[in-house]
Amino acid sequence: MTETTVAKARLTYVPAQPTASERAGIVPMSLRTVHFVMPGGVDDPAAPSGGNAYDRRVCLDLPGFGWQAVRHAVPGSWPRPARADRDVLARTLRELPDDTVVLLDGLVACGVPEIVVPEAERLRLAVLVHLPLGDETGLDPLVAADLDARERAVLRAVPAVIATSDWAVRRLVSHHGLAPERVHVAAPGADIAPLAPGTDGVSRLLCVAAVTPRKGQHRLVEALAAVTDLPWTCDCVGGLTGDPEYVAHLRGLIREHGLQDRLRLVGPQAGAALDASYATADLMVLTSYAETYGMAVTEALARGVPVLATDVGGVPEAVGRAPDGGVPGILVPPEDPAAFAAELRGWFGEPDVRRRLKAAARGRRAALDGWATTARSLAGVLGRLPQAQGRAA
Repeated sequence: MTETTVAKARLTYVPAQPTASERAGIVPMSLRTVHFVMPGGVDDPAAPSGGNAYDRRVCLDLPGFGWQAVRHAVPGSWPRPARADRDVLARTLRELPDDTVVLLDGLVACGVPEIVVPEAERLRLAVLVHLPLGDETGLDPLVAADLDARERAVLRAVPAVIATSDWAVRRLVSHHGLAPERVHVAAPGADIAPLAPGTDGVSRLLCVAAVTPRKGQHRLVEALAAVTDLPWTCDCVGGLTGDPEYVAHLRGLIREHGLQDRLRLVGPQAGAALDASYATADLMVLTSYAETYGMAVTEALARGVPVLATDVGGVPEAVGRAPDGGVPGILVPPEDPAAFAAELRGWFGEPDVRRRLKAAARGRRAALDGWATTARSLAGVLGRLPQAQGRAA
């Protein structure tokens, strides 16, 4: 064969061969649809939250597991909405055809059983609980009890409840008397990010949390006030509009302790600005009263930043362990700023502790589950929802 013949042979068109699926006559399955009802502020950059981030992200990842999410962002001050907002939710559900698969954010669903429970007779409902309503810090006891009873009515009426940690599953089952087989876990995922170079390896502290009583930043101020001899600086990144009275109290506390030049409330951040804050962090600090998981914890670990946090709810699950068993964080009892301060002294004063925590954080970083795992778990729950007619019968 001449060189020209060889060149022509190389250019010969070869028809594409059918795949095994095509030869078998298999057509790819079209996406099923889930209608996802979520708070109206889910996209508000001024009020970021872990729940909002979770809702937005799973909508993007569910199609990879066979489900197209149709978003219904319902305006209102949930879980205690005004009449007009309640009417919007009622109309949204009422207009969906019988047997439609619906995923409801618990912040919207759990405070209005009079709207949700009747629809459970004809729709295939699942409720995603980011935080039990009665667990919000600072509620009047009567309000908390009322929200708790409303949530119980909703969760007992739907065939599936989804929580964001194993701790939260146990909490919902025991507290509301739910059948364990109806409560499922779909823990938040994490996007692995570049390793944070930090600042000097020790002194730059970062707290990422909305400034609200539940996140307990006043305890962080008290702990830091006890270690002013150490060369720390701390940025608190998070929304400042959720509880203006608490924000004002916190600013006063910072002034009272003379920490204005070292502790900053920088407001909400996202995208490149938040990435930059994580990149300069040497240690993540979190002083929450209640967390069902703690997405800020895994966001820090996804960058190899170790964590000092209160031992509440699902935070120990978020901290987790590296594959070699190393623990990438320190957990302290809640309501104990002195213990928090003591661990900060250990962080500054014991290089071996820092090295061990950083090594464990990098190991944990490599082992974190991504959001695809979250979406796969949700898709599995949605796919097993029983037909509404059968449940009513």
